[in-house]
Amino acid sequence: MASKDPSREAHFPSIEKKYGEPMKYWFAVMAKVTDKKYPEQIAHLRENYGFSQAHANALVMYSRGSTTAKRFDTPAQYFKTIDPKQAKTARSILKTITTKYPELELVIAWNQPMLRLDTKYIFGITVAKNHILMSPWSTDVLAKFAPKMKDLDVKKKTIGVPNDWEVDTKLILAMVKARLAE
Repeated sequence: MASKDPSREAHFPSIEKKYGEPMKYWFAVMAKVTDKKYPEQIAHLRENYGFSQAHANALVMYSRGSTTAKRFDTPAQYFKTIDPKQAKTARSILKTITTKYPELELVIAWNQPMLRLDTKYIFGITVAKNHILMSPWSTDVLAKFAPKMKDLDVKKKTIGVPNDWEVDTKLILAMVKARLAE
């Protein structure tokens, strides 16, 4: 599956078309708010020019020197950038799944490790400072298994686990099985 162009510049033609001005104009707009914080710059573009979040983010981040949204080419690169305790737990979760379901492909999507079957995402992991978030990519799967996760931080689309969580293999595999059945 070909990935979308992660460069910020990939948005420029649609920004010019949708908002009716060349990029030179938008760079001048950004120069006037260069001293503002990221949220203020985004709000400026959205409120004053009707920018979508994606277009505003592309322009703001490019103006701040970030020319691409892509940071990691491989899961190994991702794991090198996080706390070793988190990396160990996240790898353990993913290994639990890929051992049982070797047909799942471990990829980087949205700069995070994800397990995919063909073009469908099945399970993902991301880390924050104080926890790891898992996502079975299904609100139905989350709802079905929420009663079994009372000691975890279950949200609408994610499950928060401690950085040193002892992986509940049975739970993880049951969620993946349910997700695959969808």
